[in-house]
Amino acid sequence: MANNTNPKTPQLLLAERYQACERASFFKRLGAYIYDLFALGAILMLAAILALLVVTISNKVGLIDLSLYEDTAQYLGQSPIYLAYLCIVIIGFYAYFWTQAGQTIGMKAWRLRVQNSDGSNITFTQSLIRMATSAFGLGNIMALLTSRNAFQDLWAESEVVVLSKELNNWKGFKGMAFMDEDKNNG
Repeated sequence: MANNTNPKTPQLLLAERYQACERASFFKRLGAYIYDLFALGAILMLAAILALLVVTISNKVGLIDLSLYEDTAQYLGQSPIYLAYLCIVIIGFYAYFWTQAGQTIGMKAWRLRVQNSDGSNITFTQSLIRMATSAFGLGNIMALLTSRNAFQDLWAESEVVVLSKELNNWKGFKGMAFMDEDKNNG
């Protein structure tokens, strides 16, 4: 009887599947970017509502004085703290999704994933480098070249790949449900 034990772990098989994916084109990146702008807009609206509530409550209890301003929105519009808060929300959105799953909401819809060349998730530092060097998405223009690496990918030593339907339908950030099915069927 032949020994059918496979020395490869499910993590190794998953990494090999991610490595085998082709790099994303400029137009797929653009589609995911536009999709993410809508999702990020909704998140920023919720963040603004939270800020308005905090400022309104702070005014009512006497922590701040809004008498010099027309309304709460004018106060927030002139506040560098509010601007920093919104920047942290944007950075948190991308950093969380890129480091946990390799995909934002738009990337999931377009079957894209940002990863290291070995198929692993990027680190928080890499996500910060990607954001700092992306020029608000203009770094993706370099993806029009044959290498299909964007400027931010080169600086962060990462890549954006197109996933197969099977890999894209994988449930959970770190789960491997489809890998368990492969082992049971094999």
